[in-house]
Amino acid sequence: MAEPEEPRAPAVGGRYAGYVTVVLVIVYIFNFIDRQIITILAEEIKADIGISDAQIGFLYGTAFAVFYAIFGIPLGKLADTWTRKNLIAIGLGFWSLMTALSGTARSFGALATYRVGVGIGEASATPAAFSMLSDYFSPKVRATVLAIYSSGIYIGAGIGIFIGGWIVGGWDARYPDPSLAPLGLKGWQAAYLAVGIPGILMALWVYTLREPVRGLSEGLVTPPHPHPFRATGRELLAVVPPFTLLALAREKASGAVMTRNLIGAAGIAIAAWALTTLTGDPEQWIALGIGTYAAFSWIQTLGLRDAPAFAMMFGSRAFLYAVIGFPTISLVTYAFAAWAPPYFIRVHGIGPAEAGLVLGASFAIGGWLGITIGGIVADRLKERTGNARVYVGMAAVVLTAPTALGLLLTDSLIVAYAFNFAVSVFSSCWLGAAASTVNDLVMPRMRAVASAFYLLMATVGLAVGPYAVGEMSDVLTAAGQVPGEALRTSLLASVALLAIPAVFLVLLRGRLVPEEENRLDRARAAGEPVEEEAA
Repeated sequence: MAEPEEPRAPAVGGRYAGYVTVVLVIVYIFNFIDRQIITILAEEIKADIGISDAQIGFLYGTAFAVFYAIFGIPLGKLADTWTRKNLIAIGLGFWSLMTALSGTARSFGALATYRVGVGIGEASATPAAFSMLSDYFSPKVRATVLAIYSSGIYIGAGIGIFIGGWIVGGWDARYPDPSLAPLGLKGWQAAYLAVGIPGILMALWVYTLREPVRGLSEGLVTPPHPHPFRATGRELLAVVPPFTLLALAREKASGAVMTRNLIGAAGIAIAAWALTTLTGDPEQWIALGIGTYAAFSWIQTLGLRDAPAFAMMFGSRAFLYAVIGFPTISLVTYAFAAWAPPYFIRVHGIGPAEAGLVLGASFAIGGWLGITIGGIVADRLKERTGNARVYVGMAAVVLTAPTALGLLLTDSLIVAYAFNFAVSVFSSCWLGAAASTVNDLVMPRMRAVASAFYLLMATVGLAVGPYAVGEMSDVLTAAGQVPGEALRTSLLASVALLAIPAVFLVLLRGRLVPEEENRLDRARAAGEPVEEEAA
């Protein structure tokens, strides 16, 4: 009897790879619709459940970001060891359900809980998508492909702002008395339900995709992992306190390692207590403290369990400079993404519908242009210089600063709209370059975990930027500034944070080329079996 045929593995490149890219871009669009819609709903939510700017910053940033980061690491491991398209489908269904449930929230606590669920679900998507697309396409076009995928950020953000503003405006006009609305829903609650439910159906489409051969695009085919869920469980223990200590003990950590872990935990707890005392926002600093300790413990455990991956990531100066230099741009970009709609509503006096239409289009078109052009430029220039992707990151910093200042310093609504579009273009152009740089510095089997750590670093910007601007706005408002001017001053102060990525990208420029060129030698030296070099 003839043996049954193996399922046909998709080849590198071609029409099917393009089709998968389109589907994954749509997934990322859903990802950011659900993530970003809160910005246009912020004023309605504040008025309805009585919360502050700092709490809005917490909901948009920290509540989402910390748990996105914590669960991104074990889910990144699952993406490195299991069927990636299944993982994306399950995650999409879960975060869409959490988004829809946000429309049932009646309190800050309930909304924060559902926001945490959105963060956990969305953590499944991007590491797995980065890994899939890196296997579907040649490394020569990786920055372009990952930039096209990353364009879903701004398309989704723009659509989320537009839909949110349109639904709130229409709902409130039709039901000025919420008690007469269907189920007694407010406009912001209806918006959450409207964007959450379609994602559950989208998950079924993602499930039909074909899985590529891991490592095929570079001739470094990686065999299937024998126990993907067991490996993921071990990774989960390494990031969820207090099981982090159990994970270290299972890896036979020395007394010195355990002591450093406890000292680190104590230092983080003291810092969280001090910042809570200073700001009066315990949820912000407790959540951020948990996330910081989880990342610290995971790095320790990775060094014990997977020495080659640890060496390729944390033994590489280029990798460290990249995962600090690129993502810290998001300290500013996330702050502007969170607060641009409330800023235009407060300072320029426009309504949610107009803000949603104009700012949504600006984010979607400008962000798509910036990401796509940045990825293409990075790939084209890489034929001339190995630092092409670094230069794209530097350009993002240099061009974002003056356009952001122009947005905030003008009193003309039209000029502010124009500068907002420019900020969307320039502040987004680094994303494809960053993702491809991180993937190029590690081996194929490590890509999703490396991408998860890169995204963890990016979520620092999400956890800190929007909250810091909101907290400063609250303080200035309490001191007597009108809310619009307080928010303007807070956003102006945030632009200075672009100095951080500028420094680390300069450092990366001197390390990237040699470490990309000796990647396989570094892997062998770390104990990684390398059977075949890419052609």
